[in-house]
Formats: sequence, C-alpha cells, structure tokens
Amino acid sequence: MSTVSGNSVTNTVAANTAATNQALQEAAQSIISGSTGNSSMDVNSLVTALVNSKIAGQAATLAAQQSLDNTQISAYGTLSAALSALQAGLTNLSNGTTVNAFTATTSGTGITATAASGAVAGTYSLDVAQIATAQVLTSKGYSATQALASGPATMTLSIGGASTTISLNSSNSTVSGIAAAINSASNNPGVTATVVNGADGAHLVLHANSTGSQNAISVQISDTATGDALNGLAVTGNTGTSLTGNASATSAQLQANQSTLSNVQSSGNPATPNWTQTTAAQDAYFTVDNTGVTSSTNSVTSAIAGVTLSLSAASVDTTGKSPQTLTVAQDTTSQSNTINQFVTLYNTLVTTMSTLTSYSSTASSQGPLLGDSTLNMVQNQLATIVANGVKNGNTSTSLAAIGITLNQDGSLSINNATLNTALQNNQSTIATLFSSTNGVAAQLNNNITGYLSTTGAIQTRTNAINTDLTNLTTQQTSLTSYQTQLTSMYNAQFTALNTLMATMNSNQQYLTQLFGGTNSAGALATNKS
Repeated sequence: MSTVSGNSVTNTVAANTAATNQALQEAAQSIISGSTGNSSMDVNSLVTALVNSKIAGQAATLAAQQSLDNTQISAYGTLSAALSALQAGLTNLSNGTTVNAFTATTSGTGITATAASGAVAGTYSLDVAQIATAQVLTSKGYSATQALASGPATMTLSIGGASTTISLNSSNSTVSGIAAAINSASNNPGVTATVVNGADGAHLVLHANSTGSQNAISVQISDTATGDALNGLAVTGNTGTSLTGNASATSAQLQANQSTLSNVQSSGNPATPNWTQTTAAQDAYFTVDNTGVTSSTNSVTSAIAGVTLSLSAASVDTTGKSPQTLTVAQDTTSQSNTINQFVTLYNTLVTTMSTLTSYSSTASSQGPLLGDSTLNMVQNQLATIVANGVKNGNTSTSLAAIGITLNQDGSLSINNATLNTALQNNQSTIATLFSSTNGVAAQLNNNITGYLSTTGAIQTRTNAINTDLTNLTTQQTSLTSYQTQLTSMYNAQFTALNTLMATMNSNQQYLTQLFGGTNSAGALATNKS
C-alpha cells in the first residue's frame, strides 16, 4: 500500500471513530436518564451506538480500502488509454510506412501517380500512346415491338474466357427483352446491355464491363429459323497482335493492332452491318524511359516498382514526342507530421503519468498511483528508450540527431528546423531511428504491447486489486452478518433492562406513596399517627 493509500484509509477511520464516540456519549446520557426515572431509555439509539462502536473501525477501513481499490483500477484504465493512444500514433513509425513514404507527381495532365512501399526516388519519362478502353457494340435499328426470334432460340455471350447463355422466344426477343435477359442473367460474364431508341429504331448496345483487348465481346446465336433477325446479331471479337516492345509505334498504328470486330452483315443486305463498334476493346500502351508497357486497365501497378499510375484520355500524346516527367521523391511533409504527432502523443502520456503520481500535502489531492511500482516501471522504461535511441554494435543514434530532446520532466521537445534539415538531407538517420526492427517507435510499440497484454504488468496489477476487492466484499458480508446478530442481542438486553428500570421506578413511586420520602410523608405514616 502506498503512502497516499495509508493516509486516505487512516483519515477515513479517524473521522468515523469521532462520530461513533459522539453517538456513545448520547447513548450514555440515555441510560442515565432511564435509571433516574426522568425518562425511559432510547433503546434504538443506544443499540445503534453500541453496535457502531463495535464495528465502526473495521467498517470504515473496509469502505476506505474499497474506494482506494476502485480509484486505482480507474487510474490504471487511464494509464492504459494513454498508452494505447501513443501506440496507435506509433503505427506508421514502427512498421516502416513513414520511412518509406514517397510522393509521386507528373509534369503534365491526365496521369495521376501514387507511391507506396517499394518505391525508389527518381525521375521517369512517360509517354502515353493510348489508354485502355472497354468495347462497346451497337446493333442496327429494329422496331421496338419486333420479336427477333419466331420460336425457341438461344444467345450465348462470351467475354474474357467466361460466357452465359440466355433463352429467347417470340415473347421476350424484342430489343428491350433481349437487353433485360442479358442484364438479369445470373452468370453474366461482364456485359451490360442497354437500349437506345434512335430515329431508325431501337438499338441494342452491349458494353464490356472491363477494359482491355482480351475483353472483346462475342455473340453466338442458335436459332433453327434461319430467317429470324436474331441470327444477324452473331458477332465475334478478335484480339489483335501484341504491342510489347513497340516503343516507337504511333497511336494510329496501335489502334489498328487492337481488338477488332468481325464484319458480320445482314443476310438481307450485305452492304449494311448489323453491328457497329463504337469503342474498341484495347489495352493501354505507354513508354517508361522509352520502354514499351501494355496494361489491360488504366490503373497500372507493375510498370514502376511501388508506383501506381492512373491514366485518362487527357494523358494521350498523339504526336509521340511530348512525354511527361514523373518525379518520385521522399514524402518529407508526411514524415514531419507523423514524427510531430509522435512527440505530442508521448508528451500527453507523460502528462497523464505525472497527474497519476502527483504529490500534495493534502491526501485528497494526491495522485492515485503515487509511489506505484508498476507505473514507475513503465515510466522509466519508456524514458530509457527515447533517451538511448537506437544502438547498432558500438554506435548509437539518438533522437537528438533529428531535433528531438528529452526534457527534465520526462517530456520531449522538438526543433522543427533541425528535423526538416534531417528529412531533406539525412534520410539514412531517419531510417535508422525509425527502423521497423529496432527503431525507437518499434521499441516503444513492443514495450507497450507487453504492458497492455492480458499477462502484462498493468493487467497483473489490476487483477491483484480485483482480488483484493473480492476479499473486501467477503469481509463486508461477514461484518454485516455480525452487525445483525449484535443488534438483535443488544435489542433484547436493553429492552429487558428498560422494562426492569420502568418497573423499579414504578415500585419506588409506590413505596414513596406508602412510606414517604424526603420532605414528604406517606400514607402509612399518616395512618400511624
């Protein structure tokens, strides 16, 4: 039990003892009054005072210790919350994210870039010849009410190696009926159908959901009625040749190499195609430092390590002679913000621990964990980590090297000018101090994980206090039972005494009436005379 704990319990017991003594004095006066016949004894007050005199000290001790235990449990909760907040703020510093933070910017328009772990600082030349697009096919116009199939038929749509087959007949083979059947197919391979009502009729429009030359749409029709208009909707998407290595290809050449549409024409009018390809299924093609790169999507993660490129139509260089510059650099702003947040959270923890261990000449104002060995251990170990920094063999790197110093009160101060200089010119020191293996943040994170674990110092201490609370509750139950028994016994005894004294007083009055008393003559004395 700490000093503050002992003082608190002692003061509580003293206050209760004083109150009990006052009650006993009042009870004694009640006995005197009852014995002299002036009044009957106040049995309830007398019993209460006597019982309290027996149990007051122990009851006060138990109550004070229970209050102290609950206060300490709450204090450990406050400490755990502050440690958890610091640990959460350490995540990016302890796992290497901050050390490996990069920015990626481009000199032109249409390309956005983000850099993550694995990126390397440098500049790259990017020239986009074309972006990836998803195929769009538009049929010729049909009457909106025309059934394209006169009897049972099927339509099989294939894209990217997947396919689905839908059943059609005279009741559901209008252009809108076919579109609805495609969109509701449970195993739709990635095709969305819409209907565009033009001046020449209703057009069935098929959109591939994914970009890339491998996602060209094919439609196969199985219809025994050869004269049905449905047969005219068969179409095959053909994949063109590879573009890899063609760094000098023009946009027009690349377009010609992409997925094309078989020239399926109406059997009734060979000069009129049943489908028009509004957008080709094509891959993105661009160069990185004159090396050709293809991608089926416009979000490219494989071209440059650690960098994600997002391409849009505005990035296309139709001349092939106006490349953009991609710059990948250390994200010093993010690093500075994260390091400053670490210092702030650490100082918040220091303030919390200082409050929990504060000393005051008034016991009620002292910190609930003053002199607590568990908190002192946490405080000292964390301070040692931030003071020692990182040791590698015979060399050590301290936080002071980047402008962070340990104050006398245990808090940290940061010189942002020194920090920014280190971020700009000495990334190796930053990498050492915040290494994911033995950096300052990693060490703090490991220690805090230990403190907060179910078998850690804080939980162990909390469990011990809870055990003490359980024991105190058991003692409180026993004391309450003793109080009940004592009250019952005293009530019986003093009720009997009160009755006895009342009888004695009554007898005294009767004898006085007979024989007289001081300055009086009784009835017998009068008769005798």
